[in-house]
Amino acid sequence: MNAQVLLEFTINTLSMGSLYALIALGLVFVFGICQLINFAYGEFITISAYSLYLLGNLTNLPWPLVFFLGIFFGVAIGFLSELIAFRPFRGRSLDALLVTSFAISVVLQRTFQLTISPRSKAVPVPAFFYKTVELFGVTMPLRNYLLIATTIVLLIILVLIMRYTTLGVAMRGASENFVTARLMGVPANLVISIAFIISGFLAGVVAIFWSARTGSVEPLMGSPPLLIGFISVVIGGMHSLPGSVAGGFIYALIANILSLTLPTELLSFRDAFMFVIVIAFLLLKPEGLIRGHYQEVRIG
Repeated sequence: MNAQVLLEFTINTLSMGSLYALIALGLVFVFGICQLINFAYGEFITISAYSLYLLGNLTNLPWPLVFFLGIFFGVAIGFLSELIAFRPFRGRSLDALLVTSFAISVVLQRTFQLTISPRSKAVPVPAFFYKTVELFGVTMPLRNYLLIATTIVLLIILVLIMRYTTLGVAMRGASENFVTARLMGVPANLVISIAFIISGFLAGVVAIFWSARTGSVEPLMGSPPLLIGFISVVIGGMHSLPGSVAGGFIYALIANILSLTLPTELLSFRDAFMFVIVIAFLLLKPEGLIRGHYQEVRIG
């Protein structure tokens, strides 16, 4: 592998890993506090993507405002789903919350199919997303570099919030031991709502770059990123924010390596190989690469 090919491979991996890391973070923020795998998270992304489709086609708003509103709709659905759907069942079993997340996912998918269209719709994207940039002899779309830069900025902001703000300290305490945090005066409703708001915000950012990558949106659009996010957090660690980020980049690295090394006739089985890797992680290192506050409980 020469230097030019290696550089192209590295940029592609960093770009994909950045997107996957944002997806995984959106899942882990909610899981860390509520111990809930939010299966409706994919629909948060879909709602933001549909808002980009509608605003881009029906209005003449400038693109920065369209992107802002797209992210706003992700934040809104994150907050409203917690307030209306999850909060009433919070005092019940985890099974009730899981069923609720499935229900929200199905309801939103059917709503998209009935109110917009069961078919995919082209999402308009600003022209600069498709411009190419040459770096050391490697020509790549500008959106790849924008995605990497956006992820770096967001990760820095999230780290600063979680480490140096009262809200961040409360959220970290709640993720370590929610019962103790409540006894110490941490407002449970506020912390959980903020976790869903951050998750919705990340879903909105993901929707922008996922739509730019695929060029379209359809009712089941959220399923692939949800699956990618779940695999990433299994690899990196469900109980660790840094682990989820690492898992996203590792997923992208493995996927790109498989794309380069697998014979042509086996490329369609790449996802199957990824599932084998996930099963291996669950068997050999169930806490993920970064342990966090994971505790293993053995039954029997």
